[in-house]
Amino acid sequence: MLLFLFGSKDGLVRALLARARTDELALLEGAGDDLGDVFARVWTWLAAEEHRPLLRLWTEAYARSLTEPDGPWAGFARATVDDWLGVLAAGQPAAERDSPDGLARRTLALAVLRGALLDLLATGDTERVGAAVRQQLAVLRGCGSPQ
Repeated sequence: MLLFLFGSKDGLVRALLARARTDELALLEGAGDDLGDVFARVWTWLAAEEHRPLLRLWTEAYARSLTEPDGPWAGFARATVDDWLGVLAAGQPAAERDSPDGLARRTLALAVLRGALLDLLATGDTERVGAAVRQQLAVLRGCGSPQ
């Protein structure tokens, strides 16, 4: 029955991930009007133990999108980047959001979140990875600098 509805296993997984992404983006809508606040809220969601199975599936889909660009996962990684940059943009004032520096800050924040997520999924070391994320959060808020 599921194959009939979704066409294939990949179609089912894509539908699940699309629904999860929609739910996640809705949850994060209005996450704050400060890039640091949005960054912190996104990390809290990503680091939650109950989201790990979904995020493992997400990493597989992301990787397959990169390695099989014409396959059933085509465009998934790019759409994910665009979604997250949009979420992070909501935490920047318009003047910053629309500038090259604003885009660079969002891109850095996204790179840290994605890298921290991969590290957390690989090691389960919530304390170490969380400390690194908190250090980047301090930098985003202007309260610290990279070591």
